[in-house]
Amino acid sequence: MNSELLVAMPAVATRPVRSEDLAAFERMWGRLSEETIYRRFHAPIRRLSLKLRRYLVDVDHRDHDALVAVAGGEVIAVARYHRCADDPAAAEVAVLVEDAWQGRGLGARMLRELARLAGRRGIDVLTGDVQADNLRMLDVVRSLLGPAALEPEGDLVHVRGSYQEAGEARAAAPCA
Repeated sequence: MNSELLVAMPAVATRPVRSEDLAAFERMWGRLSEETIYRRFHAPIRRLSLKLRRYLVDVDHRDHDALVAVAGGEVIAVARYHRCADDPAAAEVAVLVEDAWQGRGLGARMLRELARLAGRRGIDVLTGDVQADNLRMLDVVRSLLGPAALEPEGDLVHVRGSYQEAGEARAAAPCA
């Protein structure tokens, strides 16, 4: 990560997602490249379906929550978690950063803030899947959860680990 980019980054505020963010998500969607959409959803999604639009903004702030990053009144990134039904101390996480804002440390910031939020709700294990060639996201995960949290399997890397403020991450047992 280039610290010069962080210094030059305009003010970015993070806050919980709100239902009125739907229009901002739709505008952000138009600014995302096909690659960014594929990296986040592991599929070539062309448009925001009604189901996906609801998923983006309908959260209960307990088992399913999301934070957005806002700059200039526009949503530019989102990080979310879904608590695992079979393990209430674990949640699947995902981060999406608009193309123009990638490579500036925003994804790491969002994941850190999301981990803190989830921790306050009794979630201390973060899980997810990252495409094996998504080196930037793998670096972010490795820096926040530690290398033991990464388990390569074909085209994906399974992530499962705990975030500690001091950076002493540990791997956790897999979800059933």
